[in-house]
Amino acid sequence: MPLHVTHYSDPHCPWAWSASPALAALRWRYGSQLIWRHVMIGLTESRDVYASRGYSPGRSALGYRSFRNRGMPFSTQPREHLSGTWAACRVVVATRRLYPERELAVFRALQFAQFTSTLDLEDAAGQREAIAWVPGIDPDAVIAAASEPETEELFAADRAESRSAAGSPTEFQGKAAQYSSDQDQVRYTAPSLRFTTDDGRTLEAGGFQPLEAYDVLIANLDTDLERRGAAADAAEILPEFPDGLSTAEVALIMTSNNGSPDLGAAEDSLITAVAEGTAFRAPFGHDALWLPADSPAVATLSGDAVGATA
Repeated sequence: MPLHVTHYSDPHCPWAWSASPALAALRWRYGSQLIWRHVMIGLTESRDVYASRGYSPGRSALGYRSFRNRGMPFSTQPREHLSGTWAACRVVVATRRLYPERELAVFRALQFAQFTSTLDLEDAAGQREAIAWVPGIDPDAVIAAASEPETEELFAADRAESRSAAGSPTEFQGKAAQYSSDQDQVRYTAPSLRFTTDDGRTLEAGGFQPLEAYDVLIANLDTDLERRGAAADAAEILPEFPDGLSTAEVALIMTSNNGSPDLGAAEDSLITAVAEGTAFRAPFGHDALWLPADSPAVATLSGDAVGATA
């Protein structure tokens, strides 16, 4: 029987972005045996919240540089101003309404835009540019739906669920958050994962965690699952990820138990796949998104990617 995964996250959170390799590795190891449900946290309603906490575009760019050692692509070009996260979360929820099978792809496209470009994700034009390359959606329809009452109702439910961590293992481990603006509600931090069996048994890993934390929870819930081992090379991996992976995501999928990801070896394997015509490289930030050559996204990314740098 499959395990159900509730994924609490926000497209603006650098910790959630940096956890992407672990989440990709879970998808590689367990595939369709994990049934994912995404819940948007809504970290900040508007850019004014960040200003009140002392954040600035320069401080944000410096923070992104410090996150680079965790592997995911980042750009350090300071924005003109910061953006609140509710607007981007509404775009994800609107995609859930219109194109539920593309929700994760749009979520990731917004992450790429947030961390490797200077697009204003509180602005409809910036949102559209961020997601326009995602296959299988009408970006204009998604952006229009983001402002509809049905989307707001679903997003409000997401925010309420995300603020139900009081008394949870996440709070016990010190991985929850609490702000006065949340009226003293205890919030799951991004990314938090809850694994639930069909008979209701649940284990959770709150906040940023290593892959091993997720893996041990799964092992304690269901040893009947098939668990795939590490991949040998990028050519084996990319066909199963048509929306692409970063170098760090590929590297972790290629890492055996208790091993350390080798980003150089992963990139060499990816470069080889591009040279052989089986993969495509789209530059993002200081790294890239690597896709199978036959991915529908290649047609829209064959020019410069959103916010790409050499």
